[in-house]
Parts: sequence; C-alpha cells; structure tokens
Amino acid sequence: MTQDLARTHTQARTVFLLAHTGRPAAVRSAELVVKGLLKAGIGVRVLEAEARDLPLPDEVRLVAEATPQCLDGCELLIVLGGDGTLLRGAEFARASGVPMLGVNLGSVGFLAEAERDDLDKVVDRVVSRAYEVEERMTVDVVVHRNGDIVHTDWALNEAAVQKVSAERMLEVVLEIDGRPVTGFGCDGIVCATPTGSTAYAFSAGGPVVWPEVEALLMVPISAHALFAKPLVTSPDSVLAVEVLPHVPPGVLWCDGRRTVELPPGARVEVRRGAVPVRLARLHHASFTDRLVAKFALPVSGWRGAPR
Repeated sequence: MTQDLARTHTQARTVFLLAHTGRPAAVRSAELVVKGLLKAGIGVRVLEAEARDLPLPDEVRLVAEATPQCLDGCELLIVLGGDGTLLRGAEFARASGVPMLGVNLGSVGFLAEAERDDLDKVVDRVVSRAYEVEERMTVDVVVHRNGDIVHTDWALNEAAVQKVSAERMLEVVLEIDGRPVTGFGCDGIVCATPTGSTAYAFSAGGPVVWPEVEALLMVPISAHALFAKPLVTSPDSVLAVEVLPHVPPGVLWCDGRRTVELPPGARVEVRRGAVPVRLARLHHASFTDRLVAKFALPVSGWRGAPR
C-alpha cells in the first residue's frame, strides 16, 4: 500500500467522544485524547452541547442532536467519566451498535476498560486497532397494568423496583417463569445482569457474578421476611415483580437513569434483552484481577497453585 493510500485509509476512521464536562479531569482527558487521535489521522465527533466546555481544535466535527444516528460511520465510542457517564454512553452504544470504550474518571467504574493514567495507551491501542469487542447481556423490561403494557425499557446493569415514600414499605410478590416464589414488604427488588451484579445488586447484598456467566439476578432490598435471599436464575427465565393492590405506589428505575411510576397492581417483567451492549476491551486481564483491583481486596500471602 502506498503512503498516500495508507493516509487516506487512516483518515477514513472516525471515533465519537462522550465526556462528563462537569469534571475538570474529563476536560483535560478529552483534550489529550482528541489531540492524539487527530495526530494519527482519525476523525473525532463530539456533541455540540459538550464542545462548549471542551478546548477542541477546529478539525473536530460537532453534532447538534444526541441520537443514535450521530454515531453512523464511527468505529468506536470513547466515554470519559464516572459510572453515570459510562451508563449514558451505554445507551448510545446499544442503540447504535458501536462498541464503547470507557475510561474511568470516577471511583469504581466496572464498565470502564482504562483509568485516567492510561490515556496514552488508550490512544495508541485505538490507533493500532489493538482492541477486542465483547458483548454484554442486557435486560428488556415491560410494565403491565390491568393487562395492558404501559411502559417498556431496558437496562445494562439492573431494573430496580423501589418504594416511593420513606415511611411505607413496598408490598410485592415475586415470580419466576410464571410461578410465584414469595411475597413480602421491602424497600425494593433489584433485577440485574451479571454486569450489574457489581453495582446496585452488590450494594443490596447480591452475589458477584462473572461477566461471562449468563444468568439473571433477583435481589431483595431490606426485605421483612425470612426467605429473602438473592436468587440467580437461567438467562432464559422471566422475572416478575408484582406491586400489590391497595398499597402505596412504587417506582421503576432502569440503570438509575430512567424512571417511571408504578401504581398499585402494576407488574414488572424482566427478561434477557434482545440487544446487547458491545464493549471494547484493551486488556486480557481476568475479571478476578479487576475485582481485586477495584475493591482493593486483601490478597497478601497468596502463593498460587503448586507448580
């Protein structure tokens, strides 16, 4: 391939950048990433609303409307921020099918592939296409009322049914695969994916599930019952939470970003999502190592298996 053809081929590549511009670290990180990509001949797109807070060169293409179509022709979606920004990026990634590469600027950031100190490596890997793409399971959520579908949604981490008022518990009955399991008063129920097992479900006392395990989780929050343990089901199961009639309403949160009120008698069904979220991976490190690093788990004294 001649030098001119190689340059043309490289310039045809485009990356979309999404950043939490309210964080000074995100502004500095965005500037470094954009400069590195443009220097390598890779085009960059940024939302117009975010560009006002970012020191961007004129070569960056600004996109006025935040729709899945704004990622058309993009190779990657690079997201700079904490968990909330990464989940916002997941909405774009799912709707567009473009893989998301997250750089964590927050505290934990299990969805992120890199930390802020790795920005040079991130740019180098993107330029050389030294990354792999994996698919993460999602859940589709349907809310019924009096036999009618009143709301549909999805989640990468979890769909959480919660109480609204602090002074009253939520009264629910849980169902799996069309059969009732148990009922109780509680603060809520978390229906999570393996990806979401280290998020809200973990905080509620749920198990950590390795991402390659295909399963669904149902985790009660502060339940007033003897049998209120986390449940792990088949990925093909249908989980349902019914809010009992004649009790205060509840609320449904999907990934902590999208919400809808659940009137008494509402039924929430959660099943494996039809559309996954694609994540770009730079490292082959095991999830075990990621877990130890993110939670700073004590592993001193480990000797490993006998050789």
